[in-house]
Amino acid sequence: MYSHDSFGLGHLRRCREIAHTLAEAHKALSVLILSGSPIIGSFDFRARVDFVRVPGVIKLRNGDYTSLALHIDVDQTMAMRESIIEHTAKAFDPDLFIVDKEPLGLRGEVEGTLAMLKERGTPCVLGLRDVMDEPGLLAPEWERKQVVPALARYYDDIWVYGLPQICDPLEGIDLPDSVRKKMTYTGYLRRTLPEAAAQLTLEKIQDPFILVTVGGGGDGEAIVDWVLRAYESDPDLPNPALLILGPFMNSEVQADLQARVAKLDKVEAITFEARIESLVDQAAGLVCMGGYNTFCEVLSFDKRALVVPRTEPRMEQYIRASRAQDLGLVRMLRDDGTRDARLMATALRNLPQQRRPSEVVVPGLLDGPQNVVRLADHWLEQGGKGLSLADSAKQGQA
Repeated sequence: MYSHDSFGLGHLRRCREIAHTLAEAHKALSVLILSGSPIIGSFDFRARVDFVRVPGVIKLRNGDYTSLALHIDVDQTMAMRESIIEHTAKAFDPDLFIVDKEPLGLRGEVEGTLAMLKERGTPCVLGLRDVMDEPGLLAPEWERKQVVPALARYYDDIWVYGLPQICDPLEGIDLPDSVRKKMTYTGYLRRTLPEAAAQLTLEKIQDPFILVTVGGGGDGEAIVDWVLRAYESDPDLPNPALLILGPFMNSEVQADLQARVAKLDKVEAITFEARIESLVDQAAGLVCMGGYNTFCEVLSFDKRALVVPRTEPRMEQYIRASRAQDLGLVRMLRDDGTRDARLMATALRNLPQQRRPSEVVVPGLLDGPQNVVRLADHWLEQGGKGLSLADSAKQGQA
């Protein structure tokens, strides 16, 4: 599996979930994740799942990239990444290659690997989240990157980890029928509790708390600020709050927010928790940005959620949240820049009375894991080594 992971946690967490699902379904299967995430080592990986970390890069506000830790030119970093990816793929010799979101990789770094694997007869799959971006932005981006010809040339299958009731991620893209026919909607990726729960000692608050999570945290300051304003203006809010600030939030911003948290009896904050699923399970409800993984957790643990989506640099979270609200799965609150404390306080008071996602019937909503296994089984059997997820699962049950 390949995930470019220039910033944030979303791609890594989705790949890790899929890797664990496949490895558990097939006892003879090993999964190797190629990732640029600087914190991939902070996560637990189950048996027969491992990773190779390529040198990290980070996207600047102007759209350019720079090396994350190495004091070398970004072109040198990209050349190293491309070489590591291709040489690892040659040595590992996979029966199936799954690429997350970026069809050609970061700045085209995975195209050489795709070409090499196609020559070897290795099936290649593109995995897409449910929402990419608004069509008016995605279409010119993909045209500039020459993505559509790559979909036809390199990919045998396209898996969409969602449902068309929420979004067609390639709406507005001029796709030939041959490419469109490769698309399969899997449903969302159901999450389960980790084998070991989060080891967290709360000093000021107790269950049931409202969990406020902003993913990696690099662009989550606004939501945390808005929630803190609500608790600062209304100390009688019934539920306490646990804030997860995220490992990529600016350290000075974190310090300012932690100072505000210290003055509030009903709010605690932590920076990061790799086993966040157990905290989601404990929570009375969530306040979140509405990224893909958090949305899957809201659905999987049947949690009432207040989603405050970002709208820059992509509309992905807003599109997902608005469609989910239309279906009655979540409630959305849009940040208009004023961050009215009373508005957030009212929303927090009402959160425990919202409908749960399970009260809305959406067929196939969380069928992602079993469909990913079924689809992977088909391609592994085509890959030349005769592996079968289904047969292995039967052997495991026996």
